Amino acid sequence: MSQSTASPAVRFQSFDLLATLVAVVHSNGDVVFANAALEDALGISRRTIVGSQFPDSFTEPVHLKNALVGAGSNEFAALRYDAWLKRMAHDLLPVHVIVTQTDNPEEIVIELLPLEQQARQDREERLAEQAQSNKELIRNLAHEIKNPLGGIRGAAQLLEMEMASPELIEYTQVIIHEADRLQTLVDRLLAPHRRPHLVGDVNIHEVCERVRLLILAEFPKGLTVVRDYDTSIPEFRGDREQLIQTVLNIAHNACQALAEQIVAGTAHLTFSTRIARQITFGKKRYRLALELHVIDNGPGVPDSIKDRIFYPLVSGRDGGSGLGLTLAQTFVQQHHGLIECDSVPGHTDFKILIPLP
Repeated sequence: MSQSTASPAVRFQSFDLLATLVAVVHSNGDVVFANAALEDALGISRRTIVGSQFPDSFTEPVHLKNALVGAGSNEFAALRYDAWLKRMAHDLLPVHVIVTQTDNPEEIVIELLPLEQQARQDREERLAEQAQSNKELIRNLAHEIKNPLGGIRGAAQLLEMEMASPELIEYTQVIIHEADRLQTLVDRLLAPHRRPHLVGDVNIHEVCERVRLLILAEFPKGLTVVRDYDTSIPEFRGDREQLIQTVLNIAHNACQALAEQIVAGTAHLTFSTRIARQITFGKKRYRLALELHVIDNGPGVPDSIKDRIFYPLVSGRDGGSGLGLTLAQTFVQQHHGLIECDSVPGHTDFKILIPLP
């Protein structure tokens, strides 16, 4: 069977591999083919979409109708504009529309790029670049600190041996203790880059339960921990200890932010697991991904640091090291995933996404 006589489902099946929404329409607006991503976005079956008037899927059909007329009369090879796509039982979806001619004048390809998806991709790129910059900064800074730190501590010890006055020895002890504290900080900075990535089978609910027990041991009163698990989530290959540390860092930060609610007995911390389907992140489309939410009802992330919470040494509380979320993001990225944060007063949601096989 030749390409020209093959059915649209066969001729355009490669569009099903794309993460963007694609429809092929006749010049009169009737849909010839809709890819899987468009089917998911509209919330209706492909069989229903094919044969329908595609302009009617938008809040302002006239823009697409005019674009199809222009494409049919060869006024342009490609046209772009922004629009709102109507969806079954969902909110309107803002999209960037690209109308492109094909070799067949009766068939026009319409590609829809969700603006929220584009914004998300931009955000993921910034996070990836930020993580790489953090990694280089941490390594360089840690080594620059570590070398003179040993000399400072050694000199203080030698100086202490020459002193007879207890009052003066107190000063050398301060130097030694502060040097040790900085050494511990440097070791924490370098820890994720030193330790090998130990891969094994991971059950995400065993990870959550381990963290839950640790949190309740530290905060036995005033805190309610809610478990909202999708038990159908399969095991996956990963570093169990890294993931425990990741979830623990996020949960511990949440509990520290919940200090007032814990005293009042109204603090809630929720672990929620879900399967995300046909999701795109890191410029790749995944059939399945783990979606783990750590949610608290605290005051929220301060606006002054919302865009910098994954930077090293950035903390929203006095005395915080600002390393917990940096290490968490590093560990998750080693699993080819990412962490996102959505925070308003009364509801902070850290979402961990990790691809599943």
